[in-house]
Amino acid sequence: MKIKICGITKRDTLNFLIENEVDYVGFIFHENSPRNVTHGFINEIKDIDFKKTRPVCVFVNADKSFINSSLKSFENPIIQFHGDESEDFCKSLGYEFWKALRIKDSKSLEDIKLFNSAEAILFDTFKEGMFGGTGSSFDWRILNSDLLLEKKIIISGGLSIENLENALKINPWCLDFNSGVESAPGLKDHTKIMEILSSIKK
Repeated sequence: MKIKICGITKRDTLNFLIENEVDYVGFIFHENSPRNVTHGFINEIKDIDFKKTRPVCVFVNADKSFINSSLKSFENPIIQFHGDESEDFCKSLGYEFWKALRIKDSKSLEDIKLFNSAEAILFDTFKEGMFGGTGSSFDWRILNSDLLLEKKIIISGGLSIENLENALKINPWCLDFNSGVESAPGLKDHTKIMEILSSIKK
């Protein structure tokens, strides 16, 4: 199972995740997020060797010029589209991409069909007026095994050590942790991350 830690804003956290060979690290390019990356931070990490870890750049209804300029600091990035982007728009950037869907109920899952060219589909929790960052989980019981076999599914939203065991039983392709491994918004807790990594390795 792949692991993604999203909302990275500190160089020491990024180094820590790379050293521990976390599969994916997420950088949020969205001003309304408390985890929005600054120009200073991006300049600070532009020469970092990601080794086995792959950067994922998260955008919410951003325009192409902003996306392209933001990606210049990364080698071989994945784009995570977390807004209302169409498949045509997602494809037009020419990068491997993941598409986030906000899940309210089982009917929300039908939108997967609209994004056949996505490398993976990320399920986040629906909350009115919010594009992620809810800190809460949707009802995972609506996910069936056929769905999980047909597509690379990433589960996001409120994941933490407390509900990790239930998440592992679902066995998605990837688990995406954000606020559940923080001591404060945007500040990752390395102890919590190690606890999760150790539990998964067991």
